[in-house]
Amino acid sequence: MAATDSDRWSGRRRWYLVVAAAIAGCLLLARVCCYTVEAGEYAVVTEFGKPVKVITSQGLGFKYPYQSVRAFDARLFSFTPISTEFLTLEKTPVVAASTILWRIRDPKKFFQTVFDRAGAESRLGDVLFAEMGAAVGRSPLAAFYSIDPGQYRVDAILTEVAARCREMALRDFGIEVVDVELRAFDFPKQNRMPLYARMKSERGRLSMKYRSEGEEEGLKVRAAADQQKSQIMSEALKVAQQHRGKGEGEAARIYAGALAQGPDFYQFVRTMEASHNLVPKGTTLVLPANSELFGLLSDSNHYDRHSGTRKVGNKRRKE
Repeated sequence: MAATDSDRWSGRRRWYLVVAAAIAGCLLLARVCCYTVEAGEYAVVTEFGKPVKVITSQGLGFKYPYQSVRAFDARLFSFTPISTEFLTLEKTPVVAASTILWRIRDPKKFFQTVFDRAGAESRLGDVLFAEMGAAVGRSPLAAFYSIDPGQYRVDAILTEVAARCREMALRDFGIEVVDVELRAFDFPKQNRMPLYARMKSERGRLSMKYRSEGEEEGLKVRAAADQQKSQIMSEALKVAQQHRGKGEGEAARIYAGALAQGPDFYQFVRTMEASHNLVPKGTTLVLPANSELFGLLSDSNHYDRHSGTRKVGNKRRKE
């Protein structure tokens, strides 16, 4: 009876061990055959080092146990190589530093050619160096340092460099070059002072040119303004003279009409004005007895008497 119980326990124990081993094997097989692709990643399934499948969507995947999975980041990368010295079209040494923005476009070709990010940035640095050097060598210095919009061409040059890098990187390495930006552009330290002095003299020459052109234009504007002012003033003077002539004529007509009604008063006023203008203060006058001015000063009824005499004389002449 005891032997029977022991045999039963031994059989159950072997069964438990078999089940546990089967479960462990299944878990191990699932771990080996299953893989996951995270968001923002690519995956390349390789078979003895050779890529056989590319997965670009996230989720759970399955593979054979003898296959491997390599994941790549699908996000945008920024790579900034070290500053490099180039020569412009005039053989002027300059130091340029650029930044290249890139991402993986073809994971299979990327895995076969550059393998990882370090290898990719090493190749991109070589491509960028070659294209930037060629672009700087074809361009004059004024294309990078100029206040003239017609000569400044940095944007066009960088667009051309980005296009060339994009074509070569996608074709050879499966890399998409998004953009190329110029981070710094300067002169070597040993050449900065002479170049700065030459640039300063050039800017001085341009400023003198612009100043002389501005003064010339200013003279033209002032001459035109003076001419216009003279025309306006002459026209205004002519109009003023016309209005003044009309006013004086109207005043003379009014005066004549008013004085025709009182000639004696007009004679009195004119005599007083003459005495005021001709006789300064403290002057002694010697006048004849029949002087109009003397008669006015000595007799207030001088004009009344004279007017009466004239009236009588007129009547006599009429008779």
